[in-house]
Amino acid sequence: MPVSKTKSSFYRRLYVAWLIDSQTAASVPALVEATGMPRRTAQDTIAALADLDIVCEFEQAEGERNHAGQYRIRDWGAIDRNWIAAHLPTLRRVLDYP
Repeated sequence: MPVSKTKSSFYRRLYVAWLIDSQTAASVPALVEATGMPRRTAQDTIAALADLDIVCEFEQAEGERNHAGQYRIRDWGAIDRNWIAAHLPTLRRVLDYP
């Protein structure tokens, strides 16, 4: 059964937030590598986390230039991080991510 665009977008945001928070993929290049999503999609998804009241901030690497660093989740808002962790296989399957 096909998944709606709304649901897949929601799942993508949850999954990206989890990848960032778990330090599995905390930069745009790492997200692209981990998921296979296009760079622009990764950037747009990070920006859209605020729509879910997930506070995600970029931390510049000390002594580096040109936006070298990584993202950090500062606040999950109303989202339950444990639910995401428990449902990772489903999220990956629906999104067709490795």
